[in-house]
Amino acid sequence: MQSKAKTVEAYLAELPPDRRAAITAVRKVILDNLDPDIEEGMSYGMIGYSVPHRVYPNGYHCDPAQPLPYAGLASQKGNMALYLAGVYCGCDGGELTKNAEWFRQAWLKTGKKLDMGQACIRFKKIEDVPLEVVGEAIRRASAKDYIKLYEEERESVRKAKGEKASATLKPASPRATAKPATKRTLAAPAKKKTAKR
Repeated sequence: MQSKAKTVEAYLAELPPDRRAAITAVRKVILDNLDPDIEEGMSYGMIGYSVPHRVYPNGYHCDPAQPLPYAGLASQKGNMALYLAGVYCGCDGGELTKNAEWFRQAWLKTGKKLDMGQACIRFKKIEDVPLEVVGEAIRRASAKDYIKLYEEERESVRKAKGEKASATLKPASPRATAKPATKRTLAAPAKKKTAKR
């Protein structure tokens, strides 16, 4: 369920109170542990965290005009979801696969159930989430390390497909790189307006 909200504050304001409290708590842990070279904003209809073009001019390989996705946080129809590229990237035994195994074991050691899909961790309430594990997962993947591993993964995929190795990736257009940086500060969510009856 993608939101049309243009800002994180607007996204939070449209959530029911229980969902807003849970998403806000996870968001705070992410922001408290996030590398300064990763920015928060709205992305793909959810709260997104990405490596901006000023840090990684090539952008996302699927759409170089977009910054490189790093993490996401969403309220969906049946649950809430946390997307962690630093945990899921690296399917060939690389460092990020080790992070995935570390993440799984660290989560399970807390005694909380892990509902981990192909691209996300699903949860229904904040009590289901070991916030210290989420914080450590974010802290473990700096922008620099994530870019290196992302490029290694892209090269591995190209080799597996029999494509020639690319010396350099095509950078995003200058227009895409001119976007202003997004603030990483926690702001109080806007109050929801209620219609008079």
